[in-house]
Amino acid sequence: MSAQDGVADVLIVGAGASGAAVAWSLSQAGLSVVCLEQGGWVDPQSYPHSRPDWEHHRATDFAKDPNVRQRPEDYPVNVDRTPIVPLMFNAVGGSTIHWSGHFPRFRPSDFRVHSLDGVADDWPLTYWDLEPYYEQNDAMIGVTGLNGDPANPPRQPRQSPPLGLDRAGEVYVRGLEQLGWHWWPSDCALITVPHGDGRSVCNNCGPCDMGCPIGAMSSAHVTYWPAALDQGVRLVTHARVREITVDADGCAAGAVYYDQGGNEHRQAARVVVLAGNGVGTPRLLLNSTSPRFPNGLANDSGLVGRNLMFHPVAFVSGVFPERINGYRGPDGLLIHCQEFYETDRSRGFVRGLQLQFARDVGPLGTALGSFTGQLLPWGADHHRTWRERFGHALTVAVMVEDLPELHNRVTLDPVLRDGHGIAAPRVEYTLSENSQRALDFGVARATEVFEAAGAHTVFTQSPLRNSGWHLMGTARMGDDPQHSVTDRWGRTHDVPNLFIVDGSLFVTCAPINPTSTIQALALRTADWLANNFSEVAS
Repeated sequence: MSAQDGVADVLIVGAGASGAAVAWSLSQAGLSVVCLEQGGWVDPQSYPHSRPDWEHHRATDFAKDPNVRQRPEDYPVNVDRTPIVPLMFNAVGGSTIHWSGHFPRFRPSDFRVHSLDGVADDWPLTYWDLEPYYEQNDAMIGVTGLNGDPANPPRQPRQSPPLGLDRAGEVYVRGLEQLGWHWWPSDCALITVPHGDGRSVCNNCGPCDMGCPIGAMSSAHVTYWPAALDQGVRLVTHARVREITVDADGCAAGAVYYDQGGNEHRQAARVVVLAGNGVGTPRLLLNSTSPRFPNGLANDSGLVGRNLMFHPVAFVSGVFPERINGYRGPDGLLIHCQEFYETDRSRGFVRGLQLQFARDVGPLGTALGSFTGQLLPWGADHHRTWRERFGHALTVAVMVEDLPELHNRVTLDPVLRDGHGIAAPRVEYTLSENSQRALDFGVARATEVFEAAGAHTVFTQSPLRNSGWHLMGTARMGDDPQHSVTDRWGRTHDVPNLFIVDGSLFVTCAPINPTSTIQALALRTADWLANNFSEVAS
């Protein structure tokens, strides 16, 4: 075992969306920061885009599921007890490398679910508390969008205008306008005009969910990390953290980690910030046991790992007589419909859903029925059916709000281990009756859109198993230490110098993508920590 020289002011575990934002903010405030990331820098030349077999790589060595991908930096996840598989990527930039960049904000109502609808709990903060950090984050990374959406609060102009609607967008709008439902161009973490940081602007190539080779996607490794490194942050890659250590007073003292060669190291710090995800963070806390914390670090409440929320998703695909070429272009730059976002109990469930109007798959995905769930027939009818569907289909992602439930959780698997012998996470999740009713309702609405737009065939996958993109709630924030893991600043109740800044913090999850809110929360926590560092680190 070796000890790294010096004691960092702040040690961050995880170099993804939230870890990168915190590293940039705290180093800008003059604090010494070390970040441990179990993955490395991914060479954009290794992204599958330019390869003729890109769809094969997207489904194998560049898959979103770590159990399929099995890179050395990945760790296995036991998914035998869940209908939804968690999807994540270990690297500098984290899963922002492997995303579509859909970038909505929560609405004010999303922070007041209990007050408004009598379910779950209210957040210990409001939309307006977070709004300045939403704006700061957008300005830092570059976001496309269009002002004036009456369904959301006013905001500053986004840094880039959205790309214009292509044929796919026109088809969607045709159906939505026929039904009279509200729609709006989606905000996306992507630049369409120069942003001042030397990145290329979007060339409309797509697909975006396996890395952007030109850097137009506003992923953490091309936005926050270059600036953070310029400010002196020390980023240690291929560093797999085994545990967070504590001192005699029960305060966080640093971390024990393994380097790429399997050598054990210690990094000491005055403050520790966890920036994994809703699976990785509770796994690390539960693996960090000691006489003071026999059930896992910061787990006096017993809530570490509990209240796991996904966003259950259904895919509804429509096939049209005309050629649409819906597989072309950025994934997250079409439109969304929030007509059914807020609670209407006459629908048979509480909370709501969003319809995300997405792209279609490529030629291999068409043959394998990747979006439709319908494998094309093999034999004499194969080519005719393939020609009928390829370039003629579009897909709506029905994303519903999951509610927190104690039995949905992340635990440590008693047998499964990663490459360094650290206990792997096990996910236990049951789709609630409320979520199932919301999915059924959303599938019916998406079907209506396609029928109104002129589709001759509609296929459905519900719920989609490979849709665990959003991992939330497993170290929730709150004012009551008995019913939450952290306070409103992400500071754990049990360990005063330990903070959490990833999606684990979420009290509820809204029916929309969480990364914008994750990064805004991270910036808010970093701002508070910088202003109160002397008190926290004493």
